[in-house]
Amino acid sequence: MTNREITSRTAQAKINFQKMKTILTNKHISIETRKRALQCYIEPVLMYGCEAWTISKQIQNKLEATEMWFLRRMLRIPWTAKKTNERVLNEANKRRSLVRTIRKRQATFLGHVMRRGKLEHLVTTGKFEGKRSRGRQREKIMDGLATWLGPGKVSDILANVKDRDLWRDMIANAYKQGT
Repeated sequence: MTNREITSRTAQAKINFQKMKTILTNKHISIETRKRALQCYIEPVLMYGCEAWTISKQIQNKLEATEMWFLRRMLRIPWTAKKTNERVLNEANKRRSLVRTIRKRQATFLGHVMRRGKLEHLVTTGKFEGKRSRGRQREKIMDGLATWLGPGKVSDILANVKDRDLWRDMIANAYKQGT
């Protein structure tokens, strides 16, 4: 479900990019202004509902590729040009931020949900009664956030969520580190 949803969101964001192509690829407008326009008009379309996504390594790569697609189009770099992603990021004077922003939004949303109530808490943590299905278990949102927020267990994260200021600081530190 998430993979299809992300593919759909990516397609919608690219359509919006094409609609604004004259502005976003205009060399007479500074790159900073074009990056702000991308952040204001295109990224929200892409990130709509991202709080509920489970981001695997494959999906993370797809999101990073989409971010690079936008930057290459803004800088008018053809796909045949042999420029590395790092070089493109340096030209744009930008760091990769899409996945970090999604993780930050997920962590913020998790804080609200965990302080909210019992049903939401059960669904988010995935602690249901009964037998587990066979095979490898699917990755949960909690697992992805636990690796993003740094060393610690899911139980530590659940304890820290209750303290709103501590939770905000944890999210800010993880966002600054850029993992």
